[in-house]
Amino acid sequence: MSDAAQTGDAAQTGGLQVDPALRAFVADELLPGVGLSPEWFWTTLAGLHERFAPRAVELLARRDELQARLDAWHREHGAPGEDELDGYVDFLTEIGYLLPQEEPRISVTGVDREIAEVPGPQLVVPATVPRYALNAANARWGSLFDALYGTDALPLDHELARGYDEQRGAQVIAEADRLLDAYFPLQGASHADITAYRLDGATLAAETADGAVGLADAGQLAGYRGEPGSPDAVLLRRHNLHVELTIDGGQRVGGQHHAHVADVVLESAVTTIVDLEDSVATVDGPDKVGGYRAWLGLMTGELEASFPKGGKTVTRTVNGDRTYTAVNSDLADGSELVLPGRSLLLVRNVGHHMRLDAVRTADGDPLLEECLDILVSAVAALYDLRGLGRFSNSRSGSLYVVKPKMHGPDEVGLSVDLFTAVEQALDLPPTTIKIGIMDEERRTSVNLEACVARAAERVIFVNTGFLDRTGDEIHTVFEAGPVIRKDDEKGSVWLQAYENRNVDVALRAGFAGHAQIGKGMWAQPAGMRAMLDTKGAQPKAGANTAWVPSPTAATLHALHYLDTDVHAVQDEIAKRPLTDRRKLLVAPLLPERGAQLTEEQKRHELETNAQSILGYVVRWVGLGIGCSTVPDLEGVGLMEDRATLRISSQEIANWLHHGLVDEATVRDTFARMAVLVDEQNAKEPGYAPMSKDLEHSPSFQAALELVFAGRQEPNGYTERALTHWRQQAKAGSGADGGGTRTAVLDDAAPSPTD
Repeated sequence: MSDAAQTGDAAQTGGLQVDPALRAFVADELLPGVGLSPEWFWTTLAGLHERFAPRAVELLARRDELQARLDAWHREHGAPGEDELDGYVDFLTEIGYLLPQEEPRISVTGVDREIAEVPGPQLVVPATVPRYALNAANARWGSLFDALYGTDALPLDHELARGYDEQRGAQVIAEADRLLDAYFPLQGASHADITAYRLDGATLAAETADGAVGLADAGQLAGYRGEPGSPDAVLLRRHNLHVELTIDGGQRVGGQHHAHVADVVLESAVTTIVDLEDSVATVDGPDKVGGYRAWLGLMTGELEASFPKGGKTVTRTVNGDRTYTAVNSDLADGSELVLPGRSLLLVRNVGHHMRLDAVRTADGDPLLEECLDILVSAVAALYDLRGLGRFSNSRSGSLYVVKPKMHGPDEVGLSVDLFTAVEQALDLPPTTIKIGIMDEERRTSVNLEACVARAAERVIFVNTGFLDRTGDEIHTVFEAGPVIRKDDEKGSVWLQAYENRNVDVALRAGFAGHAQIGKGMWAQPAGMRAMLDTKGAQPKAGANTAWVPSPTAATLHALHYLDTDVHAVQDEIAKRPLTDRRKLLVAPLLPERGAQLTEEQKRHELETNAQSILGYVVRWVGLGIGCSTVPDLEGVGLMEDRATLRISSQEIANWLHHGLVDEATVRDTFARMAVLVDEQNAKEPGYAPMSKDLEHSPSFQAALELVFAGRQEPNGYTERALTHWRQQAKAGSGADGGGTRTAVLDDAAPSPTD
């Protein structure tokens, strides 16, 4: 908050000093529709802070205490090998880091079927960009034709013609026929042989030159739209996901298609996390308002965004539901079947370590930011929970809140108690607010059963996150020795155990049919062929959801869930032995303290990480963009957020501490990479080059601080340095809000169905 705001302009409400932008948003936008007063809101918030801030301080101090004990032990003992863990386990148990294993069983109720029963892709979208928040919410349904036509999912051996390229269209139609044959086979015919689709009573009649054929599994027909004899759409169902064949011979694709199918529309992003944490750059009141406003607009259904695209102004709004005539459903045949037109929305709040200058106590202390996040999230959700919005989000009457960066069960308990307090303040039924546990810190991973037990009545997902989890792994074993290279982490003992054990614990706790087991993000938005070839391993590993970087990626990843019966996979995995949590304790260290690495290998690793850090930080600090596609050293676009920053900065800090690289080399590398990053961002509107004046570039100085303070920074987190330097940059430029651009969730590939 500015000095002026603190001394006179900030509202004194409920004993709090409140940024004017936040005060106005709460009074004028958030509260009027739900019958609550600003006085109630700020007084309630002050009470939450007074109750929970001291507890958060104690838990953060416990983190520091445990890390100090770990540092001392590792300085003396190094790190034990996989067969030498007994003494380490005894030590971790003695200090309370490793807790007794529990056998929790979740008892969560009121969970929407999108979470409990429907395996499928999950999007994460920055809340600060309404255009992309809408794009993600509307990504429940996606065009397979567009996804195949405009990406590298199919090989392209020629330059696309302007407008619609019929050669590419034929390729897309052939691939769609192949996929339909795989997932919705016909009796004695291929979908490529069909000249028309129609309904014959409650069965599909697909016309061929030799007569009509039906589905091999007649139960896969879910419904239709239009007249049975000449439908506008045929709705199919497999593994609880729906696929619509849109029929229209008057469209250019439908005119080319052998059965006049204008598109194959897949149920794609079944759930979406609207993010107020890692993918946003919110450092003040106006920034926070930008994120809150989008969440509120999604809850009311009134959110819209206008922007130029293709030479015209496009206005994006919230999609309505999709209506069909039911066939072979729980409804009577011929009755109306309504399917949601939007992803089921979750919201991610900040972690326990975050404080917000935009709201301060009477003593001048920054607010425990999660208190404001959860109160705004819940009040906005009242529009949905009370049926006041244009559309329904949760049909079971729940609010889904994702909680990141919790270290162990006591911190999960803090979140649960905070949710309970908000429910009581809003007179909501107990356990209305559900919790998604991000399994991204080492102390949570090794005590995952206890973490689940603390939230047994609320937990609706556990999710693995390679990058944040690796960043915490490096920081936890910082003093043990130099860590392996970033790409090599994926083959480490601890990571394999982490991915498997997360699934094992969740299944033993009763997640199957009740909650999500999630896997991490595909980081290459343009690499759809590679995603199709590899990301199918996640459903086969028992995950009923996984993160994707765009609506197009969600549509293509949905094919993996059509291919794999995740519920059947989970039934099989539940029979295997529980992965030994001791494997999580095998530190990812270089053998011989890195002596086997060549100077060229060190140089490349240092350049890779420095370029990644700068490419992300220069957008966060300089432009207020919290998540975007950042080109790597080879120019390949990788989706970056604070998790990627954490691992890169921690690795360089670790190597610097253990003498694999020296300070002069690190500084020189960052200076050289700043020139490259400036070149990569030369066409970015509003971009301020770093290399012209490194000493006075907030972005460059932030990047250096992340590395040189990485050893001392609690848990290796990046938020403190980023926030400080972003505030400096905004003060220097006179900016009054965060950035509004990102390259993650707006699909701009050529489309045959536009």
